[in-house]
Amino acid sequence: MAGIAVLAIAYVLSQFYRSFMAVLTPALIVELGATNADLSLASGAFFISFALSQFAIGVSLDRYGPRRTAAILLAAGGGGGAFLFAAAEQPWMITAAMVLIGIGCAPVLMAALFIFARIFSKARFAVLTSWLVAFGAAGNVIGASPLANAAEAFGWRPVMAGLGLFTLLTAAAVLALVRDPARPEGMPTGSAGFSGFVELLRMRVLWPIIPLIAINYAPPAGIRGLWAGPYLSEVYGAGTLVIGEVTLLMALAMVVGSFVYGPLDTFLKTRKWVGLIGNSISLAAICFLAVFTVSSISATTAALVVIGLCGMSYGLMMAHARAFFPPHLVGRGVTLMNFFTIGGVGAMQFATGAVVTANAVPGEPAAAYTALFTFYAVMLGIALAIYLFSRDAKPERT
Repeated sequence: MAGIAVLAIAYVLSQFYRSFMAVLTPALIVELGATNADLSLASGAFFISFALSQFAIGVSLDRYGPRRTAAILLAAGGGGGAFLFAAAEQPWMITAAMVLIGIGCAPVLMAALFIFARIFSKARFAVLTSWLVAFGAAGNVIGASPLANAAEAFGWRPVMAGLGLFTLLTAAAVLALVRDPARPEGMPTGSAGFSGFVELLRMRVLWPIIPLIAINYAPPAGIRGLWAGPYLSEVYGAGTLVIGEVTLLMALAMVVGSFVYGPLDTFLKTRKWVGLIGNSISLAAICFLAVFTVSSISATTAALVVIGLCGMSYGLMMAHARAFFPPHLVGRGVTLMNFFTIGGVGAMQFATGAVVTANAVPGEPAAAYTALFTFYAVMLGIALAIYLFSRDAKPERT
């Protein structure tokens, strides 16, 4: 349907905005005097504002529907934030722009998932979500070497201004083409209050799932969206175009990973073990970078590709949690889980910024990144250990 198609395009923008700063790192450092800590703060601000918006979005989806919720926030936050980014003269303006962009992008995926949950069966939720995420991951691709080439050719400010205009046009298309799904019978208009979130948090079956939902996406999103640029630049002396090429490969792996995860739960008749094994492979690649922080650009690229490929279990994890949502809490359920996902990425951006800053050694840039990858590995390892105690949700039973 046209509505889902335009939401998919909007989600491409959302994925672009959460990852594009890695490519612009050299220019932002030179032109604005931004430091790694400044860029970490800006990237983290995107994810935190994105995450905190989920509660209001969950209520708004139930009360006003996905059409108005997504269109208004995307225009005001996404478009406005992109224009502010293009006009930035100080690092704090980048942070403010990323806050606005985070709010603007926050409802896009949730609007689509809300429609999926209302229209399609639970068994199809994982593949629909994963494939939408895979399509949206094209934003990661655009935010890699294509962005690098555009910034080299036209300058990053005109490029960001052009993206702001495209964001406004996309928001207008959402308003024109998205159709709100019918409200379930017997569900009153005022039933979308915040108390539903409390009800969900009391469900013990979700407790072992939430830590991995909060951490699984943080390594690919954080490394691809923020740390790949400084890491490759400082440790390997890579320039903008090389960074763009490496991050492009990681972005393509993220696209493939989302597509692959989509049908695996149905094919293998398990969600828990697909998530556990896939994220364990991602953990192994992160451990490689922690141990061999300085190796070769090809080995490092290969590890980043594996992290991108195996770290994209978002759709699967959402389907695992969604299997336990009561029907009247589906809208708030998907936004609550998304809060943990994006909030986890945001918290990790702030934390990793502190880790890199605390472990910086003059003349030894690799030291900070060894600590960075070790921190990612420890956090993901803890989440996987807790996830072992989760209850499986086999697709044929949901």
